[in-house]
Amino acid sequence: MIFGFLKPPALSPRLARLRETVLLNSLTPLELKIVDGLMHERRYLAGEIIFDEGEEGQALYLITAGHVQINRHVNGMPEIITELSPGAFFGDLALLDNSPRTAQARAWDDCELAVFFRADFMGLMETDAVIGYKISLALARHIGSRLRERMSIDSPHIEVL
Repeated sequence: MIFGFLKPPALSPRLARLRETVLLNSLTPLELKIVDGLMHERRYLAGEIIFDEGEEGQALYLITAGHVQINRHVNGMPEIITELSPGAFFGDLALLDNSPRTAQARAWDDCELAVFFRADFMGLMETDAVIGYKISLALARHIGSRLRERMSIDSPHIEVL
C-alpha cells in the first residue's frame, strides 16, 4: 500500500478492551490513549469487596476481565442487583458527585478493573473539553437509559420527571 503510513496504528489489547465500552467507544485512538493514561489498573480476587454500600463514591470502574456482582441491602437483607461482565462499567455517578454509594460491588471471580477517579475526570474536562464532552455525553445517555428502564419497571405510568 502506497499510503500505508497514513493508516492509524493498531490499538493495544488494553485499549481495544477499553474501546469496547459504551463510555469510551466514541473516542479516537489518540483520545483513548489520553484517557487510558489517567486510569489506574486494579486487580481483585474472587469475593473481594471493591466498594461498600454507603462509602463515598470517588471513581468509576470499567471491567476489563472477570465479573463483578452489585448488591445492596433491602429491609436488612442482601439483594443481588446484577452481575456485570467485561466491557461493563459501574460506579458512574461518582464521576459527577461524591454521594454515598447506593450498593456494594464485589468481585464475583478474579477480575481486573480500570479505575477512573473523579479528580482525574474533572481535570480532563478542564484540559481537553472534547474528550470530556464525549465521555459526559456517553455517561448521560447511559444514566438516562437506566432511568427509563427503571421507570418502565417500577412505574409504567410515569412519563416525565
